[in-house]
Amino acid sequence: MIENRKFIIIGVFCLVGLIYAARLFYLQILDDSYSLESSSNSIKRVIEIPYRGQIYDRNGKLIVYNTPVYDLYVTPKRVKIPDTLAFCRMMDVTRPEFDSIMELAKAYSPVKPSVFLRQLSKEDYARIQDALVDYRGFEPVMSSMRTYPAHTLSNALGYVSEISKKKLDGQETPYYRQGDYVGHNGLEEQYEEELRGRRGIKYVMQNVRGVAKGSFKSGEYDTAAVAGKNLYTGIDVDVQQFADSLMQNKVGSVLAIDPSTGEILVSVSAPTYDPNQLSSRFFSKNFRKLLKDPYKPLINRPIMASYRPGSTFKLIQALIAQQQGSLFTNTVYGHGGSPMRCHCHGGNNLRGAVRFSCNPYFYQVFRKYIYHNGNPNTFKASAIGLQEWHDHAMKFGIGQKLGVDLPSELRGNLPSVDTYDKAYRGELTWKFSNIYSLSIGEGELLISPLKLANLAATIANRGWYIAPHYVKGIGKLGEGIPDIYREKHYTDIDAKYYLPVIEGMRMAVQAGTVKRDADIPGIELCGKTGTSQNAKFGHAHDHSIFIGFAPMNNPKIAVAVFVENAGWGGVAAASVAALVAERYLKGKNEAQGQKLKEWLIKQNYMPPLSMLPKPRAPKKPDSSAKQPPVKDTLRKPESRPARPLMTRIDTDQKSTVGGN
Repeated sequence: MIENRKFIIIGVFCLVGLIYAARLFYLQILDDSYSLESSSNSIKRVIEIPYRGQIYDRNGKLIVYNTPVYDLYVTPKRVKIPDTLAFCRMMDVTRPEFDSIMELAKAYSPVKPSVFLRQLSKEDYARIQDALVDYRGFEPVMSSMRTYPAHTLSNALGYVSEISKKKLDGQETPYYRQGDYVGHNGLEEQYEEELRGRRGIKYVMQNVRGVAKGSFKSGEYDTAAVAGKNLYTGIDVDVQQFADSLMQNKVGSVLAIDPSTGEILVSVSAPTYDPNQLSSRFFSKNFRKLLKDPYKPLINRPIMASYRPGSTFKLIQALIAQQQGSLFTNTVYGHGGSPMRCHCHGGNNLRGAVRFSCNPYFYQVFRKYIYHNGNPNTFKASAIGLQEWHDHAMKFGIGQKLGVDLPSELRGNLPSVDTYDKAYRGELTWKFSNIYSLSIGEGELLISPLKLANLAATIANRGWYIAPHYVKGIGKLGEGIPDIYREKHYTDIDAKYYLPVIEGMRMAVQAGTVKRDADIPGIELCGKTGTSQNAKFGHAHDHSIFIGFAPMNNPKIAVAVFVENAGWGGVAAASVAALVAERYLKGKNEAQGQKLKEWLIKQNYMPPLSMLPKPRAPKKPDSSAKQPPVKDTLRKPESRPARPLMTRIDTDQKSTVGGN
């Protein structure tokens, strides 16, 4: 028995020895992984950054492409510079700049590479390439720089710059390294994963001086980089550039949508900047300059600005009141019994009220809507009616995010029963007389140009919309689009109720509140003007607003225009909208449109600097931070229930100066 145990123990030891011998044979003879890792002095692991996907307009024109450049990295622990001044002259940097960069690199890590110089052109790199062999610790990495040949759409596109520390530390799945480029704001951020591609790894043999001697094992361990996917947008870049020119010397936005698809055709935020300014070695300098600009060109106004919609909101009032049964097409209201001013003749039916933007008419429409529930208690009736109004308005996309494919969309504000309960400190402490300014789109309503353009598209479609979006193809045209951008959203308003409203909108352009020259032949533009409260906050003029679509039947374009401090909506904003519609539908501006364009370009509505808020001290650029929205700040409502929150009334009437 004891003899048997001896053989068993010997066998176990022999088996263990054989296992160790086999494992050593595999590691030393068959497996190259440890050999590869131990060869760091002779084999270099190079990360290959793929080209970002390019961005095209709806007609296949390039909006964004990549220009090859080189980034120079430094590893402080390995640096050996025989003559620092000669090195600075070669790199075209000053000695203080060199010292500052090296201090930052050492603070990051003495043994890890960090950026020394960004975006060296091919010519600059060729000039220093041979000389770099004499300077240990410096390593060039091929990269690319975004280039914008159309010089437009900067706010919607966003920009590409070095990843921020906050975003680097907040990665759920580690991918980016210190110094990597990443998309910020706009489409560059929204579609970062699609645009960035997949990086590759290449193993290169080098001598003791760091000179490359070819690939290791003929590239057996290399993985190829995969370029990012291209984006195809719904933007018409020719019309986009034309709209940019119309908004020179103006503050505001232009947003145009294809009603049948929800594709955004034009997206202007004014004032704007050349996107190439944030795609160079001087990013930080240019970013600080733009950040300090009092006109705030970094704000993407179409989706981030909030305004009172003014008289454009009367269209929603007319539609939901008809659906409720409290308004009929032939209903006529005069000016009697209304606290609101108006310059029209009064006694309008629905079409005439839309045509002339009659404030007393829509005051009465809203009043009847609120009290249509029949509750004898005016406080309870007001709460019931407002809740119904709120729920109907939300179906037009008001007071919520529409889901546009950009990262900074604002909800805006659609007041509810809770809004006034909090404002007046309790239930049943307010009634219609406190909220009637909502009837003409004032008071606590806040809305973005995007939502008004979507409203125009909804009316053009007679009751439905597809969420507005910029991209119409990922990788290939028509492919990769999320389902949200194919789904129809319905307002639950019968199509028959849209017809009188649309006819009134057409009459407004033909002979209503719109400047006569803006009724361009062959366009059949239907629209609604509006002015948004602004003068009471110290400015000379209110904001000019226009929404509309064209042609009247089978619409191809819906547009919303805001021109700040420009006064009547039928003048500046309507003129911009008419010209953009003509350029999109006809591809050119004919005689009347050309005359209107020449007049409009000469107009300067930029507010003086004395009327703008003082700029804040610039912060260090952090590209991951979202820019603050433009808002008309509401004063806190008074607690007395007998007074409305907003008492100034919109009087959006047609100007008689110059034939308007």
